[in-house]
Amino acid sequence: MTEAPPSRPPARLAGVARVVRLRTLPGRIRGLALLAVLAVAAVFTVAALAVQDARDGLKIIGHDAGPQVVATGDLYYALSDMDAQLAAVLLMGREDLGSGRAKALQVYDQRRSEAHRALLQGSNLASGDSAEQQTARSILDALGRYEQLAGQAQQLDQQQPHAAGAPSDQVRKLYRQATDLMKLDVLPKAYNLTLDNGTTVRRTYESKHTAVLDGIAWVVVTGLVLIAILVGLQVYLTRRFRRLINPVLALATLASVVLVAATVGLLASEARHLSKAKNDGFDSVLSLSRARAISNNADADETRYLLDPDQADTYEQVYLDKSQEILSVTAGNLQQYYQQVDARIAAHSGFTGFLGLESQHVTLPGQRAAVDRTLQGYETVQHDDSQLRTLATTAGRRHDAIVLRMGTASRDFAAYDQSLVSLTAIHQKAFKSAIRDGDHGLSGWSVGLPVAAVVIAILVLVGVRPRLSEFR
Repeated sequence: MTEAPPSRPPARLAGVARVVRLRTLPGRIRGLALLAVLAVAAVFTVAALAVQDARDGLKIIGHDAGPQVVATGDLYYALSDMDAQLAAVLLMGREDLGSGRAKALQVYDQRRSEAHRALLQGSNLASGDSAEQQTARSILDALGRYEQLAGQAQQLDQQQPHAAGAPSDQVRKLYRQATDLMKLDVLPKAYNLTLDNGTTVRRTYESKHTAVLDGIAWVVVTGLVLIAILVGLQVYLTRRFRRLINPVLALATLASVVLVAATVGLLASEARHLSKAKNDGFDSVLSLSRARAISNNADADETRYLLDPDQADTYEQVYLDKSQEILSVTAGNLQQYYQQVDARIAAHSGFTGFLGLESQHVTLPGQRAAVDRTLQGYETVQHDDSQLRTLATTAGRRHDAIVLRMGTASRDFAAYDQSLVSLTAIHQKAFKSAIRDGDHGLSGWSVGLPVAAVVIAILVLVGVRPRLSEFR
């Protein structure tokens, strides 16, 4: 029985074997060169992936979800201030207190326009998200119903002139319907948009920031492997051919070191930009925007407290709850809250809430002074609130409380609000700067990285070619 002839390897494998032939000197040179080229490809791949992660993170945080959060934060403020201005108009009656009825109506119209613009901007930014677009449409529909009720309340109030104070029962009934629609339907939906986009930003930051840091580690590992192979190839050629150095391979090694170092430096810089944009910019902008909207809503609760005596206890408790969100201290009622606010702000400690978090995270130039101005403004607002409620519950002094509310208290709140705006602007500047610097750092890398990898691979092949030609 004859034995079957030994099977031959596939033609492709045979071709590779003939090219490499590791048992021969040319084969070992080709093998080391091939390993070097593969290592170059590995460095390029992990670097390109990490750079893309950084680019995606900057895009979502700085150009997509991040701006959507700012837009929806502006929307929440505009909506809450619409209701605040409506309450002020109804409280003034026929008297022109504070900035006056005409000014309040002008601000109401301005906030309405801002709300519509913010809704349009948010809808445009969420063009790829049908759920967010549907939420924006439902807010617009509910806002239309609110404006209808607000218009009816204003029209009826003008037909029934009254001194500053509570309007007629019919007007208060319409206003209750309007403000309940705003507080229970419109504002929660607006806040949900902010929460959704805020969650997107946080998840993106966590994943992309981690991916960039992991990318640094992978670039270092693959880069060291590449450099080790190139040095090994250089040493091997030096020993075998008794030449001091192969200049082309030396250039390839130097280029590899530069590429790895530059890539690591870039990724470390991009990680810092992402961190600054998220932690020093976005988080504080979102927090302070929320604080401003809630502060404005609480300020409006002062007006509602005077506008609707039947609901005064409810508005007083709601005011305390909102105040605790802004600056939280241990207090069971408003009198205790006033005392604790004075004590905690004087001590610069012992409080949390939005302003507490801001006070504990001071990292930017000018931030500490801006925080102190904001806290002092907030303390003044609480002093005004204490005086207002004292006047409102003193026989014969209710009108004085209304005058205080529309005059001094309104101006003090405007000063506090402006301090919040200025503080927010510091973080907005940091956010925009981090995103701009991150984008600038990545410019050119989509072309430069593959070109550098190709050049290094070519240098490797050119470097070994003269040695291989000696065996022909």
